[in-house]
Amino acid sequence: MPHLLLATSRDLPDGEPRGDLLSAALAARGIRADWVVWDDPGVDWSAADAVAVRSTWDYHRRAPDFLAWARDVGSRTLLLNGAEVFAWNADKGYLVDLGLPHVPTELLDDPARLAEVTARWGTCVVKPRTGASGVGVVVVHGPGDAGDLAPGPWVVQPLVESVRTLGETSVFVLGGRACSQVDKRPGGDEVRVHEEYGGRSVAVPLDPGRAALAERAVAAVGEWFGRAPAYARIDVMRWEDAWVVSELELIEPGLYLDVDPAPADAFAEMAANLLGPPRVVGA
Repeated sequence: MPHLLLATSRDLPDGEPRGDLLSAALAARGIRADWVVWDDPGVDWSAADAVAVRSTWDYHRRAPDFLAWARDVGSRTLLLNGAEVFAWNADKGYLVDLGLPHVPTELLDDPARLAEVTARWGTCVVKPRTGASGVGVVVVHGPGDAGDLAPGPWVVQPLVESVRTLGETSVFVLGGRACSQVDKRPGGDEVRVHEEYGGRSVAVPLDPGRAALAERAVAAVGEWFGRAPAYARIDVMRWEDAWVVSELELIEPGLYLDVDPAPADAFAEMAANLLGPPRVVGA
């Protein structure tokens, strides 16, 4: 029986919300899956056939340690997506490499240049180049506003006004194919759509246009690295009357199984295809 380790963080020892659905879907395909804490020194990573990073949602606070861990695990067994992709995706500057429609992005090392960028774009969103869950995101209202910036370096983007109305869409691409979509809607006047800031997430049918853009983004990463990511969550927003990429989540994207259980089966099918022919237990 193939053995898959699902990496999580110490504050989520049982995995992501409704991670039991993922474990059950993997078991139904004859894959033994165990949730393990990524920085637990007692885990024997080499004993597993593969490792999938799932809910390591503390990694951005210890990015160098996490990336060193990923390199070590990848030298011992199959690490889905891989340490090289993780290192690239951990720096939000990847958007300028993508070669696909995306929210305009300026990379900023010197905060003194912020006035120059906001003079060009007006109200901007500034966020750390390594970060997650909206932490450190600030809105800067033009050249006279220095903002309360988190430690840099940063990415700067024009404020996408549609985030206040349409919000943001997450498309899950597993095994290279879009399988489900969650629309994330903001709360109040927030530009962050995360639940902790009043946002809410709703499962909706796949929109063909957004699904195609998400699949193109994953294919572009595959061309960059020579192998497409096994799993991805592609976030898209409405900018100048078109859907564009706002973020790629290739490290530890939550599957939103508490909102839509469907990605559990799609993830398990992807894992089964990687580890061997799918086999339904009891069939």
